[in-house]
Amino acid sequence: MAAALDLTSAGLDVLVLEASDGVGGRMRTDLVDGYRIDRGFQVLNTAYPALRRYLDLEALELRTFPKGVAVRSDRGLHRLSASASGALSALAFLAGPAVGTHDALRLLRMTARNAAAPAARLKARPETTALEELRAQGLSERTVRSLVAPFLSGVFLEDSLSTSSRFADLVWRSFVLGRVTVPAKGMGTIPEQMAARLETGRIRLGAAVRQVRGNNVLTDDGEVRAEAVIVATGPVQAAQLLPSLLPEPQVNAVTTYYHSRPAGKGEEALLHVDGRVMRRGPRIANSVVLTATAPSYAPDGRSLIATSVLGTGRLTEAQVRTETAAVHGTSASDWELVREVRVPEALPSAPPPLGDLRRPVALADGLYVAGDHRDTPSIQGALASGSRAAKAVIGALVGASSRS
Repeated sequence: MAAALDLTSAGLDVLVLEASDGVGGRMRTDLVDGYRIDRGFQVLNTAYPALRRYLDLEALELRTFPKGVAVRSDRGLHRLSASASGALSALAFLAGPAVGTHDALRLLRMTARNAAAPAARLKARPETTALEELRAQGLSERTVRSLVAPFLSGVFLEDSLSTSSRFADLVWRSFVLGRVTVPAKGMGTIPEQMAARLETGRIRLGAAVRQVRGNNVLTDDGEVRAEAVIVATGPVQAAQLLPSLLPEPQVNAVTTYYHSRPAGKGEEALLHVDGRVMRRGPRIANSVVLTATAPSYAPDGRSLIATSVLGTGRLTEAQVRTETAAVHGTSASDWELVREVRVPEALPSAPPPLGDLRRPVALADGLYVAGDHRDTPSIQGALASGSRAAKAVIGALVGASSRS
């Protein structure tokens, strides 16, 4: 959508071929018996710099999660909350029995450093893994395992923290500087809003692309030829369409279970993570009562709980219910499963070296690629890659036209 909007703004004729019945790819929202079910638990961070270029944030009616996290440790449930003022309230976020004084100060120092530094400076730091960077900050192994790793594993969708430290620094910075939100009508309204800005006929739904040969695109309805082709898919599909140009990607999977229960008073809006060091075997990555922040996600009188587990098929629904109830410190006797959403290609993995976090978007003459696998695995990365791909196309086509 970002690439299409930039190309049409430059006066180019654009056709979007979409295999599904609606735009958005991994960012879709399904209506199920009055519940809004996103394709996996997702959030929109307002610190992403590309958002205001492409989105009308006010029209999305964003609902803001409280800053903080609830950690279920071996010693009980600890709520680490901060005010909306961001970095200045970091000490309040870190204070509590879950974190010792020395680790709290080290985390505060790391938070302030990432919040104050420009993104370019963060990208210039020596690159290692997120885990090694946390250890280099002097954090105790217990704090890493019981607090930071459980939180970040739900962001990166991998539990070894093998993700690049450069991306981890940018993520930490965005959580401090931005608001973590969801649109009132679901994450799917983000691509839908972008698509609405394109002229009628620019998007062809149900048009699966089977093959890309240079400037020729083969669909079930025939062949489409263009002066430039942008393969704007997930990383696996992109590699399948361009096997000689893109390596087979590594991706992280997630399964989100959406449960419903009768709505109660004063429901906890904080994101809950499982920081129990003594817990063995697969565990939930995070869980949140979505309707405590966005009541529009469920019918009146009902609550909607989103619980994510890394990978697919690691826990049964009954196990998820049991583990989630334990993390929330409540009973699951009246919970009902609304939907289980498996996302096998939820995020591209991002191990080091990532360099400046940007991969080439121009692959061959007239052939380009866009997606969060070309930048950071995030909404920001998807938008930025679409913008870069469009800029490359405009430079090639408009530049060639002006020279002729």
